[in-house]
Amino acid sequence: MELRTLGQSDVRVSPVIFGAWAIGGWMWGGTEESDAIAAIHASLDNGVNTIDTAAVYGMGYSEELVAKALRGRRRDRVVIATKCGMRWDDPKNEGSDPWPQKDNQGRDVVIRKNSRPYSIAYECEQSLKRLQTDYIDLYQIHWADVSTPVEESIRTMVKLQEQGKVRAIGVSNYPADWLAKAIKVAPIASDQPPYSLINRGIEKDVLPFCRENDIAVIVYSPLERGLLAGAVPPERQFPAGDHRATHKFFTVESRK
Repeated sequence: MELRTLGQSDVRVSPVIFGAWAIGGWMWGGTEESDAIAAIHASLDNGVNTIDTAAVYGMGYSEELVAKALRGRRRDRVVIATKCGMRWDDPKNEGSDPWPQKDNQGRDVVIRKNSRPYSIAYECEQSLKRLQTDYIDLYQIHWADVSTPVEESIRTMVKLQEQGKVRAIGVSNYPADWLAKAIKVAPIASDQPPYSLINRGIEKDVLPFCRENDIAVIVYSPLERGLLAGAVPPERQFPAGDHRATHKFFTVESRK
């Protein structure tokens, strides 16, 4: 595949990226480790060079699976993108938008958006350990955290970059006004919003802002979690813990 450069960074990604949310199991009704690893291998063998994961995907499990899948492969041929800022394990219980959830073992957890400097620095170290690497190609703040000034968060990302732990700084789910604040501190390589034929909200302001400011856009759920791939017929039943069972796009009426 012809690689594309993310913004003003030196990180080059394939136009198709392996999204590793589902392999973490959380919110998808579980996962099968061997299938997940085989899927990553198949994508890499067919020209994909980038894997996008996050600490919160399975509360670290997705990152661990990515590390297992990459054993024996040349690290410099794979772009690893991961995310911080969604804490389920912060003893301080700081952050915004508390979100009660169940982890993969069925235990109660409360996830909070936390992009405070100490939290980002801690999460980076944990992700490096789980991914079994000494650098992250693209490190992204997962969601806008209203409890933390965006400038503080981005300055912390810059420090990680200066330390050689991060090659490029990205964000995810950032609206245009947050992006405008972020780029005053440092170049932002990419924003990762949801986008599909039936979810086109970013066309109003996020896409134009990114085009004008040389910020790459890495969309997630382009096939709307399988719906647009024709893989979810009306009769399909979702297992316990699969978020699609209650998602507005996956009602039986929507799938007919």
